[in-house]
Amino acid sequence: MSTLTENLTLAQKHAMSIRPRAGGFPVLAEVLRQAGVTLNRWFLHSCQSIYIMKDGSVVQQGTPLVTGTLEIPKFDREALITAIRTDQEGRSTFAEFLLSTWKAGIVSYEVDFVNRKVAYFGIEGDSYIEEYPTVELKIQG
Repeated sequence: MSTLTENLTLAQKHAMSIRPRAGGFPVLAEVLRQAGVTLNRWFLHSCQSIYIMKDGSVVQQGTPLVTGTLEIPKFDREALITAIRTDQEGRSTFAEFLLSTWKAGIVSYEVDFVNRKVAYFGIEGDSYIEEYPTVELKIQG
């Protein structure tokens, strides 16, 4: 494992150990930002995530959400917002969030850790952008 992939993996593990169930995404995002991640691109159907970092880029390949030949759902802004709020309230797992986001017609999303924004994209150019709050991480000592 390279230093870059090791740093990302350690940051992810640390973030998951300290994030609260409800409203935990900003904590995860801040840990990753502090670890040097500037941008994260997710491709929903394949569950592929690309992390653009200050010193290079890393790809993580998860288990695809879909297989075979399928129609891509139409963009549904309200269903997307519901999926986001459900996740923010801690009422879904990450896998459930990804699936409900896909069902809302999202094919990819991008997290900008520098400007604290998440942009969700449908296949026909539809998009939805949301900012997330700044958090201060408590230093353990």
